[in-house]
Amino acid sequence: MKLQHRIALIGVAAAAVAGFVYSQIYIHERNRREIKEIAAELALTWKDQLNLDEEQTSLLEDSIIEYTIKKNEIINSSLNITQQVNKLKAIQRNEHKNLKKFLDEDQYDHYIFINKELTRKS
Repeated sequence: MKLQHRIALIGVAAAAVAGFVYSQIYIHERNRREIKEIAAELALTWKDQLNLDEEQTSLLEDSIIEYTIKKNEIINSSLNITQQVNKLKAIQRNEHKNLKKFLDEDQYDHYIFINKELTRKS
């Protein structure tokens, strides 16, 4: 194979890889933007429900984003269902510990109560 053909082939391969990488970054950013929008809406809803101040609302939004990404990674993983459930339970425990850091006791209890009510209705 001539040197020119090799260079052309490497160029085509590099372009294909660059296109794939760009598409993955684009999709990831779009998904992250959607998560941020949803988290902002949820945080505002919880702000009203729990009487949160601005700092608590911001921390809650960050927490929603962080734990949604972690949960999605587990759900989309190749783990079996039992492993996924166990990991999701562990993440939920961590999420609740994190919430206790910036919610007062009444706010946290009300948060848990509302979540249980929503789970029962589903």
